[in-house]
Parts: sequence; C-alpha cells; structure tokens
Amino acid sequence: MSSPVQPSSSRQHIRQHIRVRRRALSPEQQRNDAQELLVRFQQVQSVIDAQHIALYLSNDGEIDTQPLIDWLWQYGKAVYLPVLHPFSKGHLLFLHYTPETRMTLNKYQIQEPILDIRLVKPVNELDLICTPLVAFDDTGQRLGMGGGYYDRTLNRWHHERQGPRPLGLAHDCQQVANLPFEAWDVPLPEIITPSCHFSW
Repeated sequence: MSSPVQPSSSRQHIRQHIRVRRRALSPEQQRNDAQELLVRFQQVQSVIDAQHIALYLSNDGEIDTQPLIDWLWQYGKAVYLPVLHPFSKGHLLFLHYTPETRMTLNKYQIQEPILDIRLVKPVNELDLICTPLVAFDDTGQRLGMGGGYYDRTLNRWHHERQGPRPLGLAHDCQQVANLPFEAWDVPLPEIITPSCHFSW
C-alpha cells in the first residue's frame, strides 16, 4: 500500500523519511521480507531467462539480497556486484562475484569486490540489473541515494531499450504514491517487494 507524499516534498526529505522507516524494521521483519522476496524473485520471468545477473549487497536497512544470491548460485547463474569506477566518477563497474571473492569497503562503507579487471563484465553483456532504491511510486519512478550511479548505468536501456533490463527490489514500506522526478531519472519497468510484483 503506497503512502501519500505531498508534491512539494523534497527528494531529500522523502529519502530521509523512507530510510528511517526502512531501518525501523525488526530483524524478524527483515528475515520474513527477504524470504518472501525470494519466492517472488524465483517467479519473475526476466530472472528465469537471465544467466548474467547484477545484484548488490544490502546496506542501511535495504531488503536482504543474500537469499537471492545464494539461490542464483545454486542454479548455476552468474552473479555480479557493483564496484565504484576508480577513474570515471559517478560510474559503476560490475565484477563477477562468487563465495571466494575478496571484498573491501568502498568510500560509502559498503562492501564491494576488490577490483580485478579480469572479473569485470561489460554492462551490455549483463542480462539483468537488480537495482537498489530508497523509494518508488505507483508509476515505477525510482528514488535512489542521490549519486546517480544507476541512472547512468541504465541510461542506454532507458532511451534505446538496449542493454540489461532493470529490476527494482524493495520493502513494501518503500512505496509512496508519487515521487518528484528529474529528467535524468530512469523509471523501472519492474519492481518486486515481499507482497507485490509491479510491472509497467
């Protein structure tokens, strides 16, 4: 159930409000949400069809993606994690991720693979990018953390429908009725939550 947001609400205000709401979920709610998300994830056709799937490690109250990663590994699908590009500010690289991958903390204190150019997968060779978000609305608009990393990554898909398809992942409490958006924002064609599969 989406919650109303006044049109005048600033993006930063919404971001702060939803992050507080998300972090307030109990450990039990987090576990239940992660398991319910996995059930939906397993039924999404774009996941079933994909072989090379970008995911991310959860942070700041985000819904736990580890069950999704474990399931993908179990079924022989290749998983990739984002790494902050060392030379191109505001851009991401995606590295092949396995249980043996060596990790480090990036400048946002988020775990990412240690950069090894041999493990980089070009974005256009990915099939699916599972996208983090802070909030989303009833039309698929997405509000991220403000860095624009995923908007840049998905720009070609947004304008040309070329490259990997994005799939948003979220708790139900991250849905709002409407989000203020900018020209560079990339709306998502699909978002799954523990209780719903949205498609636009």
